[in-house]
Amino acid sequence: MLVQHIQKAAVLGSGVMGSGIAAHLANIGIPTLLLDIIPRELTKEEEAKGFTLNDPEIRDKYAAGALKKLLKQKPAPLTSKENLQFITAGNLEDDLEKLKDVDWIIEVVIENLNVKKQVFETIEKHRKPGSIISSNTSGISIEAMAEGRSEEFRRHFLGTHFFNPPRYLKLLEIIPTKDTAPEVLEYMKAFSEDILGKGVVIAKDTPNFIANRIGTYGLLKTVQEMTTSGLSAGEVDSITGPLIGRPKSATFRTLDVVGLDTFIHVANNVYEQVEGEEKQVFDVPEFMKKMCDNGWIGAKSGQGFFKKEGKTILELNPETMEYGERKKMKTASIELAKQQKGLSAKWKTLIYSDDKAGHFLWRIIAPVLVYSARLTGEIADDIVSIDRAMKWGFGWEQGPFEIWDAIGLQSSLQKMEAEGLAVPSWVKEMAASGHVSFYKEENGETYFYHNGDYQKVPVSEKVIDLKKLKKQGKVLKKNSGASLIDIGDDIVLLEFHSPNNAIGADIVQMINYAVEETEKHYKGLVIGNQGKNFCVGANLAMILLEAQDDNLWEIEMVVRGFQQAMMKVKYSSKPVVAAPFSMTLGGGAEVCLPAAHIQASSETYMGLVEVGVGLIPGGGGNKELYIKHLEKMVNGVQVDLQAVANKVFETIAMAKTSTSAAEARENNFLSKADGISTNSDHLLHDAKQAALYLYENGYRAPRRKKVPVVGETGYAALLLGARSMLKSGFISEHDFKIASKLAYVIAGGKLPFGTEVEEDYLLDLEREAFLSLIAESKSQQRMQHMLVKGKPLRN
Repeated sequence: MLVQHIQKAAVLGSGVMGSGIAAHLANIGIPTLLLDIIPRELTKEEEAKGFTLNDPEIRDKYAAGALKKLLKQKPAPLTSKENLQFITAGNLEDDLEKLKDVDWIIEVVIENLNVKKQVFETIEKHRKPGSIISSNTSGISIEAMAEGRSEEFRRHFLGTHFFNPPRYLKLLEIIPTKDTAPEVLEYMKAFSEDILGKGVVIAKDTPNFIANRIGTYGLLKTVQEMTTSGLSAGEVDSITGPLIGRPKSATFRTLDVVGLDTFIHVANNVYEQVEGEEKQVFDVPEFMKKMCDNGWIGAKSGQGFFKKEGKTILELNPETMEYGERKKMKTASIELAKQQKGLSAKWKTLIYSDDKAGHFLWRIIAPVLVYSARLTGEIADDIVSIDRAMKWGFGWEQGPFEIWDAIGLQSSLQKMEAEGLAVPSWVKEMAASGHVSFYKEENGETYFYHNGDYQKVPVSEKVIDLKKLKKQGKVLKKNSGASLIDIGDDIVLLEFHSPNNAIGADIVQMINYAVEETEKHYKGLVIGNQGKNFCVGANLAMILLEAQDDNLWEIEMVVRGFQQAMMKVKYSSKPVVAAPFSMTLGGGAEVCLPAAHIQASSETYMGLVEVGVGLIPGGGGNKELYIKHLEKMVNGVQVDLQAVANKVFETIAMAKTSTSAAEARENNFLSKADGISTNSDHLLHDAKQAALYLYENGYRAPRRKKVPVVGETGYAALLLGARSMLKSGFISEHDFKIASKLAYVIAGGKLPFGTEVEEDYLLDLEREAFLSLIAESKSQQRMQHMLVKGKPLRN
């Protein structure tokens, strides 16, 4: 018997990890019980208030306290504060009976095998048959936890190792036992990918599983090499971050964020279960133990490998245990690598260079590659699982075997063997048989080496890979800014690929072509891409150059063209679906707003932010956000036009940006009918399905309607608040000028209140205001500052 669908869940343990998992479930809309132990004694404050240990407020204190912390934590565990309503706090005595109503029970208590076994013994008395039970342990044996439990329990039991923070980190390691029912494993993998939005890797029941095993090994090797080479934490971080495809936090800033106490616990977990050279690596250096004893455990204690004093960041000297100026490594190979295009080229430039950067990187990466190869088959079935675990769990751009391919298998093997590194025999046999890489591509498909031959890399049918489609010749038309790609089932996709996906005349041209081609030959159009961000707005550099040359007529032509293209999107006879993700700002948001449907990634940060560069939205964003607010009003109920205008004005004037797709919906950038994809890898598939659904259900272009505006009296009302802020010194004269222009556009000019106007009239107002602000020297200064400094200027 197996639950058909997880409708309710329970999380046992309300620490940072437990509450984070509960928040992730709540974000998806799954009602979740969050249970923890009962306090053994009262605080003095609780005694003074007359509480006893029998009061519900005290008995549920830990879980209830965790819920309050969820609202304050950064980065935010909840995609919307409203999601807190899906979590119910309780305790592990009074609320155990409620476990019979849940479909999935997740244990996240202290990392102690005996404690966990006691918890599972209690769970077995209260759970319903068929419910799934899992442990979020970071390394304790899953098999050992299941000992003594019934056969039915063991068939529904497995490990589900989330990475912290659960909302943001993609990896979920699922660890079955020998007794886990195949259908339970299959169900949890599909549920975790489709509903939880995770990248699932099936791991074996070994110490620290996959990502933490290799990641911890790599970190400790880096620490050891740092001390051997006489380098500093700052120098190491300057070359182990984005330069080699790792997160900005690199090595030691990552340790500070994770917490040295947590890291040492994870390292010790392996240390106690392995032997020989591996045991030596996992023996944490004494200076790190001393740091932990001193309480210098990282960000949560205010200092670790780094400490901030005022605006200065200091680094710890492990020999003296004192803080000094943070250093950066500078070598010829680093400068040369920065000029290379593509991560593989950067790796090759660095790894074989004869300077301290090259020597250091080789000595920390070569052992990790060999270690990963040695563990293949032991911690995971194949190299794909290991590579994915490191990319999804540690934020690496390339996994160990992809890095090995990047630096060259044959040349790296020669160097490894010359230095006495014990390369596993299967790798040497692979190379000797003439195979030159762990991965290869044929006809747009990727294959990986496994047991003497190549197998196709398993990919979900819900993943649309644009690079693969391009290699298969599916590009219908392209220019410097965008491509139109056939993604199958009579749906085409418009991909932006200009620098930073910035919108210019080339993209506008392709939008027009894409809509026209779709109307003639296809069922629908998806606007999406697989870049770093969906789109962060218009080509600001181009606009500034034209403005400085007084070519306002050319800017006017581009802006008018963008407005017309967005109207073409809105009134297309075939459905146009926008698929935003990550940064969707300014022009990026304006591309989405007129679409027939928006299918947004859960992590979509959407906003009209043009005021930050001294402008207002120029591609129809003001009008469309205003209309979105109007459409939210219930039919038959009189609309408070002024309230709508006020809300839209405030959203744009303050450059409010959503911190999630759920918040974008609350801000009316998304409607209730728009979709949210939890798994970002499934976004384009979901958008394609939405386009097909609209077409097959008789999609018709929306009817053109006049828009009621607040006019002159509403304009005056909008300016009241801005004028007050100006007089109070909160905004500058130029801020007030921008606000005045924005208010005029949203109000619809100096018309009687309630006048209904054509959309083109509002676009004309918007374009005029946009062009007048571009001509302002202070706006140009703001644009220049943003381009150079990457942050707003207040002048």
